[in-house]
Amino acid sequence: MMERKNVWKVWSEERVREADAFAKEYMDFLDAGKTERECVDTLVNLIEKAGYKELNALVEKGESLKPGDKVYAVNMNKCLIMYQIGKQPMKAGMNLLGAHIDSPRIDVKQNPLYEDENIAYLDTHYYGGIKKYQWVAIPLALHGVVVKKDGTTVEINVGEAEDDPVFFVSDLLIHLAGEQMEKKAAKVVEGEALDLVVGNIPLKDEEKNAVSAGVLKILKETYDIEEEDFLSAELEIVPAGRAREAGFDRSLILAYGQDDRVCAYTSARALLEVAGEVTERTGCCILVDKEEIGSVGATGMQSRFFENATAELMELMGEYSELNLRKCLANSCMLSSDVSAGYDPSYASCFEKKNAAFLGKGMVFNKFTGSRGKSGSNDANAEYVAHIRDICDSSDIVFQTAELGKVDVGGGGTIAYIMALYGMNVIDCGVAVLNMHAPWEATSKADVYETMRGYVAFLKKAGM
Repeated sequence: MMERKNVWKVWSEERVREADAFAKEYMDFLDAGKTERECVDTLVNLIEKAGYKELNALVEKGESLKPGDKVYAVNMNKCLIMYQIGKQPMKAGMNLLGAHIDSPRIDVKQNPLYEDENIAYLDTHYYGGIKKYQWVAIPLALHGVVVKKDGTTVEINVGEAEDDPVFFVSDLLIHLAGEQMEKKAAKVVEGEALDLVVGNIPLKDEEKNAVSAGVLKILKETYDIEEEDFLSAELEIVPAGRAREAGFDRSLILAYGQDDRVCAYTSARALLEVAGEVTERTGCCILVDKEEIGSVGATGMQSRFFENATAELMELMGEYSELNLRKCLANSCMLSSDVSAGYDPSYASCFEKKNAAFLGKGMVFNKFTGSRGKSGSNDANAEYVAHIRDICDSSDIVFQTAELGKVDVGGGGTIAYIMALYGMNVIDCGVAVLNMHAPWEATSKADVYETMRGYVAFLKKAGM
């Protein structure tokens, strides 16, 4: 069986210190970006300091672009594309890193507030694949926006500050849970039972729904919003609390949303790392929404946002034609930057050990994803895999290859198959994660930093 190196054993002390510093910056990003909008805001602030300019502003001014220029585009405050212009013409193709910034969570419904026996609740609908029982009886925070009829946007972020209140979904006490404990895990807590407890004090002089009235009074005084404003709100319920180092040796990161913000952050940082040089090919980082529900909608990878932004970019470079755009996309190389299931000895029966991803053994390549008979997958060709191997070995990058569990156990997908429709070479690549899709997910600091290093090597050398 092919053995892969353990990153901790081959790294110098200096690199260990670099990885630790990088992990702290990554954890700060996780704390600041618990929703797609927050991720985009946080990254835009970061890249503008690095000299990135907004694409639409450049289009309005009719400015031309040259090698070395750095440009970004935002879509509906939920997607971000970064470009660093290379020496070669765009029709020669780009080197792309593509990740998603949405994560499994619970969303607030449009008509959510109700009361039952002096407890006020927000009605919810879960988003993405979750084990619903994991979301009960833990501290939860409320993040998002409420947009009023006059267009005013009110930002909501409650549950993260030290003196903030938190929220929770209640669970049945063990003393009365005999029948509940007999249910299958999928039925122990059902979707309609994931309602958020938000209050218990009745408003005086109110006879009906007095607790809800008290909640609405607080919302009016604090945010100047009415109950009807929930109709045009996007409110996400996420685990409350900061990302934490885990283990006596502090080797792990325990945090919400690492699928797939770990790959989003490392991808964006990789493009920033090469900002001091003009690469041969244009580098691009694509961060999109809605991957957890099929990459659909105007902010998912299936939208034309990436294609349209690239066309605008080529127009500013004096290179646009429909044929040149098609050549650019077909000639590009891509790492679909998404996480992989880390091997968990506690659940060894679900993995095929020779083809599993291990924490501490570097960045992970998945030649294909999908489920069972590779259904729904992009399957990278052998020539491209060989090219990727050469890049990693020539750049001293520790990497491993994996599949998502045993053949008939389950499976999953990424944005890889969507980008492959352009005819470009694509392979899935990212970080191994324990507790994937749980409220708290775990990664290795070593894998996070080594993956960022691997992305830098890819941006410099792919397609050459």
